[in-house]
Amino acid sequence: MSAQFAGGVDLRDLDDSEVVSAMKEQVEYLSSAMLEGRKAGSEGEREAAAYVSDMLSSYGLDVLSGEDGDVFGLRQENGDTLRSRNVLAYIPGYDPNLRDHYIVIGARLDNLGTSEITVDGVKRRTIYYGANGNASGLAMLMQLARKLKTNSVLLRRSVIVAAFGSSLDMGAGSWYFLNRSFAGADKIDAMINLDMLGTASSGFYAYTASNQDLNAIVSRLSGTLQPVQPTLVSLEPVSSDHRSFYEKEIPAIFFTTGMYPEYNSGKDTASVLEYDDMERELEYIYNFTLELVNGEKPGFRVKDERGRKYVKDEDVVPYYECDVKPVFLGSADPSVFMSKWVYVYLRYPREAVEAGVQGRVLVDFVIDKRGKVTDVKVIRGVSDALDAEAVRVISASPDWKPARVRGKKVRCEMSVYVDFKLERRK
Repeated sequence: MSAQFAGGVDLRDLDDSEVVSAMKEQVEYLSSAMLEGRKAGSEGEREAAAYVSDMLSSYGLDVLSGEDGDVFGLRQENGDTLRSRNVLAYIPGYDPNLRDHYIVIGARLDNLGTSEITVDGVKRRTIYYGANGNASGLAMLMQLARKLKTNSVLLRRSVIVAAFGSSLDMGAGSWYFLNRSFAGADKIDAMINLDMLGTASSGFYAYTASNQDLNAIVSRLSGTLQPVQPTLVSLEPVSSDHRSFYEKEIPAIFFTTGMYPEYNSGKDTASVLEYDDMERELEYIYNFTLELVNGEKPGFRVKDERGRKYVKDEDVVPYYECDVKPVFLGSADPSVFMSKWVYVYLRYPREAVEAGVQGRVLVDFVIDKRGKVTDVKVIRGVSDALDAEAVRVISASPDWKPARVRGKKVRCEMSVYVDFKLERRK
C-alpha cells in the first residue's frame, strides 16, 4: 500500500524495494574501486559526474551542465591547474510569480581519492571509496530529484539540482556555482545540502546556523505524520557546501547523519550504509523540500543592524558565527583536526575494550585568542573511560590559528564527535 504524508500527497511513486534498490545500485557504482575515490580533478570524478548527469537526464530533468559537467579550474601550489566539475540540472516551477526563483538542492561529488604508503618496503595502496562520504548523499539527491520531477506540478518555485565538485577543497564547486557559473544567484531563495546520510543509527540531524525561518519548517513538520524526524542542532556536524551559501547570505539547511567510524578511511564502503533508514530520510527531506519550494521565502539570519555580530572581548563566539574560522594545520575544515590529530593519537582505553564499550562522545571546547584549546568538556558521554580519553586527546592539541570576527581575534567555541568503535574479530 502506498503511504500518504502531509497534504495528502502520495509520495510513493516508487515502492520501497525500488527506491532502496536504486540507491544501492547508485552507491555501489559511485563508491566502486573503478572510480578510485572520486578525487577532485581525477578521471573517477569525471566518470562520477557523467553518471550523475545521465541518471538525472533519465529521470526527465533538464541537465544544464553538459555530459562532462560544468568544468572549472583550480590553481595548485605547484602551479598546475586542477580541472573539477559540477553537475547541474533543472526542474521548472509552475507559478509565474515564483518560477524565476530557485531552491538549490546540492550534494558533494568528490572524495579523497587514493593514498599510497610503503611499509617494510612494500607499497600499500588505499582507496577512499566514499560510500557514505558522499555517495549516500548523491544517491539521495538523485532519488529526491526523481520524486520532485514526478510531482513537478506541485512546485511553485524552480529547483536546481547540483552535484558539486571539489567540495573538499573549501567548497570550491559550490563557490564557483554561486560566483562564476550561475547568473541568477540573487534569485536563490534557499539551499538544501545533503552530505553523509547513510548511517542513521548514529542519528539524523538538521543544521541551519540557527535560521529561525528554516527551524520553523522543521518544527511545523514535527507535528505531521513523517517517517523520521531530524534532530535540529545548533552545532555544525561537519563542514560542507552549505557554507558557500551562507557567505552569500542565502539561507541553507544541512541534512546529515554526521560523523561515523569509517569516515575518511578505506573502510567507507557500501556495506556501512543503512538503506532503509536512508529511504525514510529521503521521504522527510522530500516533504521539507515541498514546504520550502511552495512557502514564504526564508530570511537570512541577521546578527545586528549592520548584518555582522558585535563581539565583546570576553565573548565566546560559536564556530558558525565566526567570519574567519579557526585553522588547524593550514585548514579550516574540522575534519582535518579529527583525521590529523584526534584519530592519530586516540588510544582506546583497555578497560573499555575488555568491557566491550563503544560509542560517540560529543566534546565541546574553546579555541582562545592565542589559538590554544581550552575549556574542554563532554556534552554527551559514553563511559568514564571513553569520555576521559576524548578529553585528553583534544586537550593535548597543538595550537590553532585563532578565529576572527570583523577582523578581531575571538574565542571560538567548537564541538566534535569522537567515535570509539571496536573492530569485529574475524
